[in-house]
Order: sequence, then structure tokens, then C-alpha cells
Amino acid sequence: MKTKVLLISGLMILLVASVMTVRGEEDELSGVAFEQEKPKYEIQLTEKEWRERLTPLQYAVLREQATETMFSGKYNKFYEKGTYYSAASLQPIFSSETKYDSKSGWPSFWKPISDDAIKLVKDTSEGMVRWEVVDSKSGSHLGHVFEDGPAPTGLRYCLNSAALIFVPEGGTPPKFKKDNK
Repeated sequence: MKTKVLLISGLMILLVASVMTVRGEEDELSGVAFEQEKPKYEIQLTEKEWRERLTPLQYAVLREQATETMFSGKYNKFYEKGTYYSAASLQPIFSSETKYDSKSGWPSFWKPISDDAIKLVKDTSEGMVRWEVVDSKSGSHLGHVFEDGPAPTGLRYCLNSAALIFVPEGGTPPKFKKDNK
């Protein structure tokens, strides 16, 4: 009887340890920083202000986490040299130097322009665990990151064209209309 109790206790400990290990692995993505709790962002606008600032497609993607139809975005097969900015915050987020053809149907990059340009937020929608890519100033949805990208990072930042504004190399960074006055 003692042997059965010890055996069952040992199996329970192994089961609990295995579950905890699997859960811990879900929360890691090749050493990339991520957010577990809803963070506060520098840019805080009302939904009305966002609707006034963004086009209807940009609003759907950036604020409602919509996804463009694959192969439909203007930056999917676009390879000019320059910088990609968040259409929500106008901060630089990706460079053409890290853009590549992932054949996924969306613009893909293997690294953000800087570590603090984006944040990753755990996304458990659609019945799976993924990492949502948001811009670090407004928390607006840009796309998702996956671990099937090229070296040296092994990451594929899969973004929506509507979430991006491209500025050619040497061009003037975008400004909001009120900033142009």
C-alpha cells in the first residue's frame, strides 16, 4: 500500500512539473521581451480621436486587431530602401534592411528597427497562443511574430500594410496634420 501511495505521489509530482514547464515555454519567444499585463502607453486617444486620425482600414487593423487579406497589402511585394513607421504613432518601427519575402502574403521583417519600437502581447484568440506585435507608443496592433523567420533572429514579424507608412531613404518622416501647422 505504501508503495502505491509513493508511486502515485511521484507520478503526480511529475505531472504537475510537466504542466508547469509547458506553460513556461508558452511564455517565451526566443528571448524577445513581451507584455503579460495591459500596459499603459504614451499615446492615449479616445476611440473618436482614433477614428478621426486613421482611415477606416487603418482603424480596423490598428485599433480592432483586424487582419488584411493575404497578398492584398501594398507593402507585401514592396522592396524600396527606407523606413516603415507605425500609422498610429508615426514612430519608426522597421527598416527595409530587415524586410524579406516570407511568401506568407504579408510584409515580413526579421527584426524591429530598435528593441523599444514595438512590444509583444500574448494573444490567445483564434484558439491558439500567438504573440501580437504592437507599437510601443500607442499599443496599436501591427501584426504577429512567429518563430519561422530567417537567421540571425529566426523570427518573422508578419505585419499588416495598413498599419504601416513607408518613407523612402532620405525622405521626411511622417507628421500628423496638426503637427504640420
